[in-house]
Amino acid sequence: MRFALRRAAFYLFTAWAAITINFLLPRMMKGDPISAYLQKNQGKISPEAVAALRTLFGLDTERSLWEQYIDYWKLLFSGDLGRSFSHGLSPVTDIIGTALPWTVGLVGLATIVSFILGTVVGAVIGWRRGRGSDAVIPVATFFSTVPYFWMGLIAIAVFSSALGWFPASHAYGKGTQPGLTPEFIGEVIYHGALPAITIVIASLGGWILGMRNMMITVLDEDYITVAQAKGLPDRVVVRTYAARNAMLPQLSSFALALGFIVGGTLVMELVFSYPGIGKLLLDATNAKDYPLMQGIFLVITLAVLAANILADIAYVILDPRARQMEA
Repeated sequence: MRFALRRAAFYLFTAWAAITINFLLPRMMKGDPISAYLQKNQGKISPEAVAALRTLFGLDTERSLWEQYIDYWKLLFSGDLGRSFSHGLSPVTDIIGTALPWTVGLVGLATIVSFILGTVVGAVIGWRRGRGSDAVIPVATFFSTVPYFWMGLIAIAVFSSALGWFPASHAYGKGTQPGLTPEFIGEVIYHGALPAITIVIASLGGWILGMRNMMITVLDEDYITVAQAKGLPDRVVVRTYAARNAMLPQLSSFALALGFIVGGTLVMELVFSYPGIGKLLLDATNAKDYPLMQGIFLVITLAVLAANILADIAYVILDPRARQMEA
């Protein structure tokens, strides 16, 4: 209980600090979203409408910064993240809700697959160190060092342009009507296969190398020697003793990777013209759409915190020593 209360207090403070910084940053920047919006619509908006917009976005100069801060929290608790200037004053929550599933579905699945595959392969290579399986390490490391945009362009050139196996861009074909139909789901899988494969290949080397190094370290521990001396089968020693302890440091990296899934792989979404949250953030930045940028930053921050909470829970379940040290 003491461990849970300490972690809860830490994450509550971190969430409060992140939300407060998210509130202050746009107000510390030169200009404001209202001014940027008025420059694009000079002479088309009356002074009364301008005052209404400032009130709507919590930028009313007649209210103090503290009052604006309180209003910001009230809007957050009501689920209101403001309205986007670059999307016809549509609610930010609706815009993010439209782009988020694409990123979570593609990048999330690719991240989970690369983590599981890399952890398993790394554990096997670490257990069989010094054998031919070590040849996988330089190959995987090479692909992880190749810039992602270059790998994506090569994948498009080879598998889309030359071989015609996969489409080069977009989340589904032109003219396809979105909906929960077999045709649409098939289009989404078909268009997402190539970017997902490139994400897996690009991130696989890091997971393999990290797990392999931790396995080599763990195999020198006394409890591994004792387990082998008891005559336990190799699969039991690897699964129950070695891999379980070796993968603990991997969880922290995996938690961060899960949290940043929400941020999307910006380069991937640009290369493949994929309608995810990363591309949405870039478009919002170019349009100086501060409310949309604020909303995306907030969602990314909360996603990272949630992923770290899950990692803490998993860490304690797998290693009770962490719970005892915190207590």
